[in-house]
Amino acid sequence: MNEITQHSEKKLVLAAGRAHPELAAQVAEELGTELLPMSAYDFANGEIYVRSGESVRGKDIFVIQSHPAPLNNHLMEQLLMLDSFKRASAKRITAISPFYPYARQDKKGRGREPISARLVADMYRTAGADRIMSVDLHTAQIQGFFDGPVDHLFAVPLLSDYIRTKTEGEELTVVSPDTGRVRVAEQWAERLGGAPLAFVHKSRDLTVPNQAVSKQVVGQVEGRTCVLIDDMIDTGGTIAGAVRVLKEAGAKDVIIAATHAVFSDPAAQRLAESGAREVVVTNTLPIPEEKRFDALTVLSIAPLLARAIREVFEDGSVTSLFDGDA
Repeated sequence: MNEITQHSEKKLVLAAGRAHPELAAQVAEELGTELLPMSAYDFANGEIYVRSGESVRGKDIFVIQSHPAPLNNHLMEQLLMLDSFKRASAKRITAISPFYPYARQDKKGRGREPISARLVADMYRTAGADRIMSVDLHTAQIQGFFDGPVDHLFAVPLLSDYIRTKTEGEELTVVSPDTGRVRVAEQWAERLGGAPLAFVHKSRDLTVPNQAVSKQVVGQVEGRTCVLIDDMIDTGGTIAGAVRVLKEAGAKDVIIAATHAVFSDPAAQRLAESGAREVVVTNTLPIPEEKRFDALTVLSIAPLLARAIREVFEDGSVTSLFDGDA
């Protein structure tokens, strides 16, 4: 196995779970290294077994794992990997979760609810993680749940640069699917040349998961190309409803941009039939062929993850990757 060695004899090792081998291979290629050989399999009753094929003693190890469905299995596998590396005397362990598990459950909306995102952070710490790296957390305060450094990476530059090249000469409006993401929409607007902002008013029943009703749009959209942004697309109901509302308000075209393509059924069908000109996402999560469609564009997050890993390993600045925006 290739290793990256600094003059001070620090050694970087990249390990990956089984959830998204394509992304892990891309990150390894960007770093110019190879993935740590791992043995991983499931027992008949669902228990997971993991073991490193080589020594990690004294090494700086980065453990990357995506969390598609079944999320709990992939989370448990990553926790077991962290524990195994801690017990094998790794010098420093970084848990890389491009899509942070349970990120939507970051507060108590009603009494007797758990704060699941905090519990995940506690489990990472207990399992052996010294720091966490993630992309576009559902809410920024999740960083405070972990008792250690958290590298919060942003996909906005990647997504916005792509969309800017595809919409030259068009009049753009950046649209937030709700009021909660207006701050992110402002960052988008700045990167798209000062485009005006709009947001879609929607209502949600907290007792029913994956259901929200888009009602009306507030802002200037008539005759313009709308860039509809969100951090994740799960079942696609909210985002498809927002496309409908924008079209009814006179939008010329709608381009959807999101970081995490969860794509629980029937998301792919809803998005393909929504009337959006293009749906642009990253590969923080694997997207199987049966959930891909003609209007879908998938951008690789691997170069960003690799640069962040390099900065952490060399004790550099992750913030510098975002021109001070992070």
